[in-house]
Amino acid sequence: MDCETVHPLKLFDLAKSQRRLLYASAPMVRYSKLAFRQTVYSYGVDLCWTPMIIAKEFNRSQLARDSDFTLSTNGNQPPTIVQFGSNSSLELSRASSLVAPYVSGVDLNCGCPQPWACAESLGAALMEKRELVREMVIETRDRLRRDGWAVGKEPDADKPAGRSVSVKIRIHSDLRKTVDFINTVLGPEHDRNIDFLTIHPRTRTTASKVPINLDALELLTSMFGDKVPILLSGDVFSLNTLPFSSPFLDPSAVDNPHLNQVGDENGSTEKRTPHLPKLAGLMSARAILANPALFAGYDACPWDAVDLFMNNVARCPLPHKVVLHHLSEMCGPGLGPNKSTLLSKPERIAMLACTNMCDLIDFLDSKIGFRDSTHGLRRLY
Repeated sequence: MDCETVHPLKLFDLAKSQRRLLYASAPMVRYSKLAFRQTVYSYGVDLCWTPMIIAKEFNRSQLARDSDFTLSTNGNQPPTIVQFGSNSSLELSRASSLVAPYVSGVDLNCGCPQPWACAESLGAALMEKRELVREMVIETRDRLRRDGWAVGKEPDADKPAGRSVSVKIRIHSDLRKTVDFINTVLGPEHDRNIDFLTIHPRTRTTASKVPINLDALELLTSMFGDKVPILLSGDVFSLNTLPFSSPFLDPSAVDNPHLNQVGDENGSTEKRTPHLPKLAGLMSARAILANPALFAGYDACPWDAVDLFMNNVARCPLPHKVVLHHLSEMCGPGLGPNKSTLLSKPERIAMLACTNMCDLIDFLDSKIGFRDSTHGLRRLY
């Protein structure tokens, strides 16, 4: 098995040396499977997340392991982080031990706001259990270390056995609780418990249509960005419409409708663009689902991405309904300012009516061929 297991800290360093932010594809239930990860990796994503996997079920069920965790056996294996949902040190460490030979690292989900997850003390519910989260990441590192994996932070990043442990969080309404949470989970300065941190700057109850909390992001990156690399998850819709500035961004690319308003003593306001010099990377979910080429600089999904995705699906099959959902997102209007579509609404409805892969491929081939007679789907069978 040809598995790419480059340490994430090396990828962060590489991106920084190239004067850019690291690009990541978010964990998405049902939709960040292997075929999609391969597609976005071909379009500039540095690090891919699996969907959240329930550690307890993963440990106990071969069916869960086969269905939830897929890898390429023939190359094109993106650097991958397996995200687990867990509230048990034992379950998380055991599940991490099972996947460690095949991936770059493991990640604990402390951000999922879904009611079912929080009811099971998973996801965002863990934001109220900082000591438990600390215990889980410490036990996971200890288990991986006992298994022979190099989890000693920077000194181990260059080793073939180097693996990362990370956490993805949301914020609290009272940011002092978030600061306490991060300080607790990070641990001692000389031996951090986690290698990097992903922050989704919304609370557990904040709707996704509400813009991310830029003030919170600015504060947290300034406090912790020198201690561990920090990824932003949320409102990464287009590289040209990010709501902040950074030395790793083209200043002319910042064109955001949600910039902070700063008032003066006369009551007038002016726009203030938050500056985030210590942010290390960007993670996209909904936007990259609609436009897998987002981090390659495309402002809308190109037909070539559809072509590549379908070829990856042929090699790494997905359920038919999942394929249809991917294509519906990719062929419709994205979340960035460019609302052009590959297929009209009636065409997307007709596509969703395809009941098997052969009809679906023929349908897409006819549409691509109609728009560009020199380019059709590269059939694998």
